[in-house]
Amino acid sequence: MACHHVVTNQPQFSVASIARNSWQTGLFDCCSDCKVCACGTFGFCCLGCKVAKDMGECCCCGASVAMRTLYRSRYRIPGTLLCDFCTALCCAPCSLCQLKRDINIRKELGIF
Repeated sequence: MACHHVVTNQPQFSVASIARNSWQTGLFDCCSDCKVCACGTFGFCCLGCKVAKDMGECCCCGASVAMRTLYRSRYRIPGTLLCDFCTALCCAPCSLCQLKRDINIRKELGIF
């Protein structure tokens, strides 16, 4: 006699498996999204405006410490204002690219 197993639950991707309160990519993970990296390298101001638009803020605020701090606070990502300042000052393109990659990932997951 053959044994038949009926599958009643399909494996599913869960948003809960994504860390909601951490950066989705690292500061220097530029190769994880080459389009964002190129935009941050060659069109820094344009990328800043895109980030600001995504966040519902003024275009002038996109690449600022305030934008990074606002985003970090909104998603309860650990860090400090000093860390945000140093990151934005010393690694501005990487900081902005990380922010945009994170926004894109959260949009895909429906948690932005």
